Amino acid sequence: MKQGLFELISNEKIAKDVYRMVLCGDVSAITAPGQFVNIKLEGRFLRRPISVCDLDGSADRLTLVYKTVGGGTRQMAEMTPGAVLDLLSGLGNGFDVERSGARPLLVGGGVGTPPMLLLCRRLVARGARPIAVTGFGSADEVFLSDELRDAGAEVIVATMDGSAGVKGLVTDAMTGLEYTYFYACGPEAMLRAVDAAAPESVAGELSFEERMGCGFGACMGCSCETKYGAKRICKDGPVLRREEIIW
Repeated sequence: MKQGLFELISNEKIAKDVYRMVLCGDVSAITAPGQFVNIKLEGRFLRRPISVCDLDGSADRLTLVYKTVGGGTRQMAEMTPGAVLDLLSGLGNGFDVERSGARPLLVGGGVGTPPMLLLCRRLVARGARPIAVTGFGSADEVFLSDELRDAGAEVIVATMDGSAGVKGLVTDAMTGLEYTYFYACGPEAMLRAVDAAAPESVAGELSFEERMGCGFGACMGCSCETKYGAKRICKDGPVLRREEIIW
């Protein structure tokens, strides 16, 4: 974990209520896709945890994609280039790319989609051929499909109203797919459904969302029970392996 100052390079709206923020700063603490940063905002007591979407270590650039759901994220959306943000970076355990096999499945639900982009890049760099299934409410909420495709994934979009891609849930889009391993990030109800839809013979990892106090394991506020004892979502997670999860 590192604390540092990052300069805001750009902050643009890319879908309904969704923004992409590019920051410049020391990204050396971020070592795995699925890790997150914790952002300090003026006038806010708690930092805002945001998953790392993309990373360019050679240019010290960090991309975050977030949805405006409350006062903190609306405050972020109003920030302009040149602003300086205080970040804790390199938080969480991230996904294990070495377990993927040749044809991994990446499942992102809404704002669970962003960490799949860096994950996709890392998997392709290792020679894997990922399938990315992303789920949204409607066509105006879809984002990162082109970026995932450009990164080397076969992309399947699902929307609840059928206005883009497959009509229904991400589990509907998973039907008939063959894959060697799966990675998923999204709301707990989606994660539970993905786990139920995946064959018992296929292992996987699921990234959980949880309200966090400190973000680095000190306050114990985001602890959950697993088959191997209590784990802190912010530090021992947010990624848990399929076999350890208690639903």
